[in-house]
Amino acid sequence: MAALVVLALAACSREPEPYQQESYVFGTRVELTLYADNQALAARAAGAVLADLDRLHRQLHAWALDGELAAVNRALAAGQPFTPSPELAELIAKGQRLEAQSDGLFSPAIGALVAAWGFHADSYAARLPAPEQLAALLAARPRLADLQAGSGRMVGRTRAMQLDFGGMAKGWALDRARRQLLKAGISSALLNIGGNIIALGKKPDGTPWQVGIRHPRRGEAMASIALADGEALGTSGDYQRYFELGGRRYCHLIDPRDGNADCRVQSVSVLARPGPDAGLLSDVASKPLYFAGAAAAANYARRFGLGGWLLIDGRGEAWLGPAMQARLQWRLKPAVIHLTGTP
Repeated sequence: MAALVVLALAACSREPEPYQQESYVFGTRVELTLYADNQALAARAAGAVLADLDRLHRQLHAWALDGELAAVNRALAAGQPFTPSPELAELIAKGQRLEAQSDGLFSPAIGALVAAWGFHADSYAARLPAPEQLAALLAARPRLADLQAGSGRMVGRTRAMQLDFGGMAKGWALDRARRQLLKAGISSALLNIGGNIIALGKKPDGTPWQVGIRHPRRGEAMASIALADGEALGTSGDYQRYFELGGRRYCHLIDPRDGNADCRVQSVSVLARPGPDAGLLSDVASKPLYFAGAAAAANYARRFGLGGWLLIDGRGEAWLGPAMQARLQWRLKPAVIHLTGTP
């Protein structure tokens, strides 16, 4: 997860005041800024969005004992079928499609691997999982594609499958929130859920929303970018949930292929084009680019139809396509920048 900082711009005195509200869901901070005809409308719209996010947080929390997802994971561990709610069924269907599209570099079925590394806890110890535990989980090869459906019920192929939608729920929720705001009559807003951010319209003065991309080793913006209506930006980085042991950094981004939590890349930011799943793509697409690395990042960016991407490798060097290069405004420019072919 990453923190995208909204870059505040001075507004002229005749412009309406923005309505801002914050919350904490999906284990991360939520920031909502919107403009409305009046503050009462703004408060109702923001309150409805945040209430829905809070409900989804309780429902889809991977390690809370009283949510739907926790109950589903208990059923999977026992080899029992389950009936998903409409929201969970949608996440599973979209997750299966994106898992296949990413060649398995993104998979919501590796919750047991996440737990083995200790990242299912709000606070975690600097320890490595037991090698035999990792070997057993990798041998089971849990994949979301192995969920079998019939008559509205689902069952897993292996009891090693544990669902964790931490790599897609924030972006999926962005798309839901955007639809809610538009239905409520809000056409100018910026929503940030733990570093995944989506824009609605423009600011009242006609300028686009400006956001910053955090430097992975400094607590400030590395670059800024203007978002068009409906565009979404997301970042996956090794600097939020991580620990260091023996001089090495291990982060919550776990490679489904080998169960490795080594942080070989510092961060990946992706720009999703406007569309019904723009928020979802801004969350998911950063993972295959992260695990594929600089050599194959452009291929996956093209496969997901991204509007741009930026990768900061383990040495702090930047890799990006020409579309992103044309839109970025550097603030802390890397010493070495590699410009690739597409996009």
